[in-house]
Amino acid sequence: MTSDFFAAFAIGLLGAGHCLGMCGGIAAAITMGMPGQRQGQRFSFLILYNAGRLASYAIAGALIGGAVAGMASLSGISSALLYLRLGAALMMILLALYIGQWWQGVTKIEILGQSLWRHISPFAKSLLPLKSPFAAFPFGVIWGWLPCGLVYSTLSWAAVAGNAASGAMVMLAFGLGTLPAMLLVGVMAERLKHWLSNQLFKKTSALMLLSYGLHTGYVAIAQFS
Repeated sequence: MTSDFFAAFAIGLLGAGHCLGMCGGIAAAITMGMPGQRQGQRFSFLILYNAGRLASYAIAGALIGGAVAGMASLSGISSALLYLRLGAALMMILLALYIGQWWQGVTKIEILGQSLWRHISPFAKSLLPLKSPFAAFPFGVIWGWLPCGLVYSTLSWAAVAGNAASGAMVMLAFGLGTLPAMLLVGVMAERLKHWLSNQLFKKTSALMLLSYGLHTGYVAIAQFS
């Protein structure tokens, strides 16, 4: 499981450019749209917003990790998790292709959550403008359910974590990987985005993830024999 946590963290970190596009504007608005607040007070909004976002990731990971482990146990099919792990390996390969800019199809799975998001997003809008830092936490919890291809791909790893706690930890590791980009808003975020957009860095990182995905798939296939 340690390698899975590292892989989930790497997905969050290497996918920072996508995260900045999806959520960076919200993070910047939280801190920069409050001229009457001191810098420290603005940062507290940002911290609690991200804490809420990571909490929603962990909850989603626990739900899917626990549900899949429970169904596999009840069905008595010992190979069920192996098939799912093979699927997770495929998702890792697709993510590597996305990060390496060789294929962008992984973003198309975001349409899977759009119908749910239409029902959830009004609750987030009802919290704006944020009256206090504590209001940023539930706002982040809701925003964590925004349809995102990276989140859905990482959830495939949480699904094969074996139990609810491990599923939550996989998604929490992913969330922690996204934190540098989400906390360094404004000019620093642009510098980080520029660094992460370096082609050599992206290609090298993508090849590392691709190798991990292929290795995981090979191990899963080998266990069928």
